[in-house]
Amino acid sequence: MKTARIDNAIRRLRFEHDEMTQQQLAKSVGVTRQTIIAIEKGHYSPSLEVAFRIAQVFGKPLEEVFSFHPDPT
Repeated sequence: MKTARIDNAIRRLRFEHDEMTQQQLAKSVGVTRQTIIAIEKGHYSPSLEVAFRIAQVFGKPLEEVFSFHPDPT
C-alpha cells in the first residue's frame, strides 16, 4: 500500500536565512530541535499550526515550505 508524502524545503530555507540552526528555528516555532529534525527529514508531519508557524518564520506561504504528494491510486 502506497502512502501520501509531505516534502518540505526547511533545510534550504534555513540556509537562505543566515544559516539558521535547527535549534533557532525550533525556538522561534515553539517546538523542540528533535521535532524540527524529524519534520525536516520527512519522518514526521507537523500539525497545521506548526506548519503555519514554520512558514511564518521564513516569511513564505505554506505551499512554498511544504508540498503534499497524494497516494496515486
